[in-house]
Amino acid sequence: MSYQVAAYYFPQYHRDPRNDRWHGPGWTEWALVRAATPRFPGHQQPKVPLWGYEDEADPAVMARKIDAAADHAVDTFIFDWYWYDGAPFLNGALDEGFLGAPNNDRLQCALMWANHDWISIFPRAHDTTPRVLAPGATSRPQFEAAVEYMIEHYFAHPSYWRIDGRPYVSIYELMTLVRGLGGADATRRALDWFRERVQATLGCDLHLNAVAWGIQILPSETVLTDPRALVSALGFDSVTSYVWLHHVPFESFPRVSYPAYAEHAARDWERLATAYGVPYYPNVSMGWDSSPRTVQSDPFDPTPGYPFTGVLVGNTPMAFRDALMRARDVLDRRPPSQRVLTVNAWNEWTEGSYLEPDTVNGMAYLEAIRGVFGQDITAPVPASAAHETR
Repeated sequence: MSYQVAAYYFPQYHRDPRNDRWHGPGWTEWALVRAATPRFPGHQQPKVPLWGYEDEADPAVMARKIDAAADHAVDTFIFDWYWYDGAPFLNGALDEGFLGAPNNDRLQCALMWANHDWISIFPRAHDTTPRVLAPGATSRPQFEAAVEYMIEHYFAHPSYWRIDGRPYVSIYELMTLVRGLGGADATRRALDWFRERVQATLGCDLHLNAVAWGIQILPSETVLTDPRALVSALGFDSVTSYVWLHHVPFESFPRVSYPAYAEHAARDWERLATAYGVPYYPNVSMGWDSSPRTVQSDPFDPTPGYPFTGVLVGNTPMAFRDALMRARDVLDRRPPSQRVLTVNAWNEWTEGSYLEPDTVNGMAYLEAIRGVFGQDITAPVPASAAHETR
């Protein structure tokens, strides 16, 4: 069997001019990773990256990430990609790091346009409502400017991910897209224009993917009331998810059992497979712990909402491998072109969902992916994978 394993990549671990303005010169989200503390007994914080607090915009740093991913059956980095006020944001990891890495022919890259409002949650205080730092909705001129940037900078690169020969682009928030473009009909016209521009420039169609979710996480998010109708009206080719928490609510606080939660998420794949009228690519999440994005001295309770949420516990590499095995069984029943899995995430360190090695488990999560989707799917998870991590 052949599979496509695509890990989301969150690029806030390099310096960006907007973050310099908002948080001070040189700030990156490593500051929150370093500052995290245990918020309840047995809570394993802070997370410490095995490779150190690196600058992902450095091509040499990104080259090690590429090698680690490619060596462990990860095929693609789907970069969370941002466009605010007519310019990209947090694009240094892709533009300078990945595209500048000498070994970027070993891994594919793709974009998920993370078109949500950028809000002040780095960190969030318990008694405050996050303010919008940059709105995610885009007008038609801004949409066209973003599209031209994508085409010029990414789509023609030999490492850009294509499905059936078509560049893959995912949209995170459909309702935000529709709101900015002035309604569903206007959005369909804009997306059709997007396809036409790709056809005229590259001589191929576009593969448009929608991220679907049914539970609000960020305060600015809006739940779709009829996602199937909207996906159809806008002409998307496929649907996937970003993280399990978009679909499966936490039923306890602060601890949530990862094995039980993974079982619920796996059952949900059957519902999602027929929910949209187009192929649905299942998602496996490595974990969840957004507590580093809270003010560490504030009370830790769920009253304010995100990032004061529950924490997945028991998400050992072995438990993660079990979830991957369930996903592989689903993919084995699909046509070859639909054997696509998205994974949350390569490096969501402040949401507790990362494949990059830490000082507790080393490479064990990556070894779990290689064990399930690599050449030797019967390979055992090493002893380090038995460690409890949450």
